[in-house]
Amino acid sequence: MNYWLVKSEPDVYSWQQFVEDKKTFWDGVRNYQARNNMRAMAKGDLVIFYHSGEERSAVGVAEVVKTAYQDPTTDEVAWVVVDLKPVRPLKSSVTLATMKSTKGFENLALVKQGRLSVVPLTKTEFETIEELSRSVTKY
Repeated sequence: MNYWLVKSEPDVYSWQQFVEDKKTFWDGVRNYQARNNMRAMAKGDLVIFYHSGEERSAVGVAEVVKTAYQDPTTDEVAWVVVDLKPVRPLKSSVTLATMKSTKGFENLALVKQGRLSVVPLTKTEFETIEELSRSVTKY
C-alpha cells in the first residue's frame, strides 16, 4: 500500500462536499509530476485530503477506489483522473504550520514541492498526520 496527499481549495471542492458526494474522480491536474503521481496510485491506497488556500490543513482520509484513467473533462490524452472515496475525517485538522514544525517532516513533499496538488507520503508521514490530528487541542 502507498500513501498520498491531494490538495483542494475548500471553496472549489471541500471535504464536506466530498463526503456528501460519497465518491469523486480527482480531476483538473495539469502538472506532469502530479499526473505521474496519480498514475502510480493503486486501488486501496490511502490519501490525506488537504484544504489548500487560506486554510492550509489536512482534514480527512480518503481511499483510491479506481486507478488512473483518461480525464473525462478534457480531450487531451496526457491527463488522467483517479476515483476516490472518503474514509473518515481527521479528528482535528492538521495545519501546514504544524507539519512544518514536526520532527521527521523535513522532507515532506507537501513542504518541498508545495505547488503540486498530488504528492506521495511515506507510511510514517501518513501515520504522523493521523497522530497529530488526535493530539491537536481545539479552543
